[in-house]
Amino acid sequence: MTAQKIIIDTDPGIDDAMAIFFALNSPELELIGLTTIFGNGFTNLTTMNALRLLEIAGRPDIPVAVGASQPIADHFSEPGVVVHGDDGQGNLHLPPPTTKPVEQNAVDFIIEQVMRAPREITLVPIGPLTNIALALQQEPRIAGAVREVVIMGGNAFCAGNITPAAEANIFHDPEAADVVFGAGWPVTMVGLDVTQKTIMTRAQLEKLAQSDNTMSKHLSAIIPFYHTFTLNANKFDGIYLHDPTTLAYLVAKDAFETLQKAVRVETQGMSRGKTWPANNHMNKWSTAWENRPLVNLCIGVDANKISDLILERLM
Repeated sequence: MTAQKIIIDTDPGIDDAMAIFFALNSPELELIGLTTIFGNGFTNLTTMNALRLLEIAGRPDIPVAVGASQPIADHFSEPGVVVHGDDGQGNLHLPPPTTKPVEQNAVDFIIEQVMRAPREITLVPIGPLTNIALALQQEPRIAGAVREVVIMGGNAFCAGNITPAAEANIFHDPEAADVVFGAGWPVTMVGLDVTQKTIMTRAQLEKLAQSDNTMSKHLSAIIPFYHTFTLNANKFDGIYLHDPTTLAYLVAKDAFETLQKAVRVETQGMSRGKTWPANNHMNKWSTAWENRPLVNLCIGVDANKISDLILERLM
């Protein structure tokens, strides 16, 4: 079996750490690089965290490229410290990484890697979509050269999590998201419709804590911060597996129910960041969705299968 080459565009982030370690522990996947973005922290912090995570995993050879620090058409000023801690890693305040990012920026890295290996590389953005949209704008040919784009973000048929309307990654750069969903390349949206059904329970977290490899030890040190947040904010005794579920989709697509719809992203008003799928009855009021490509929307999941798979790979 030939491993699927992936680039993870990421804003680590506690569940980002889980996703990155899942990828590194999955023989079906070959992680060829991390590109960083704002979201759970500012980009300088998420870049340091990406480097730290690769060092913890014993993979400092994997390149990290620094991405955008601001959205395409807005200003980013509120990282997700309440969920992930001031340092994005559960307030562990780890020492600085010993490695450095590559000189090439994230956009150039994505373009070079995709164009060098046409239809071999899958982009897996698990933060705001700014880097991906900028890469498209700089080199539109990547839309025909990428293998697939698998996004953690959006909410097709459920409420948002940062506002009643919007999911956080899309909310932080809806203009970029609308570009990405409209580019005509193969896009799968792994959004809140499935990631809020896929949880790791307290019992599973306790099992993870029994593992003694360096990656699981790090996760067991940072997850309690996220767990406390979900207990207080969402009133359940576990954690959502947003980002690792997106990586799990790549190795267990049969566990997901999908449908294909054109998608627009709201960029105005109180619904800013909402991902709107087209309905089944296009009419004169539906012109915004005309000539838009279909997006593969994950709308159902075998949550137990995916959470068990994630736990297995992280131990």
